[in-house]
Amino acid sequence: MEITKETLIGDILDFAPQTAPYFMEMGMHCLGCPASRGESIEEACMVHGVSADELVTKLNAAIAE
Repeated sequence: MEITKETLIGDILDFAPQTAPYFMEMGMHCLGCPASRGESIEEACMVHGVSADELVTKLNAAIAE
């Protein structure tokens, strides 16, 4: 799986649950709620004021390990 800004958070967590801390780090503490799982990386980053590009890079590095 390659993560992009359009990838849904729920899909990432289903594929790689070990990435949850990266979302928590950006202030996204409601990972279990249906709304957050249906958001794309880009949407979540806009809401939380963080760089989508940086998060995508971190997430792809984490799943490559």
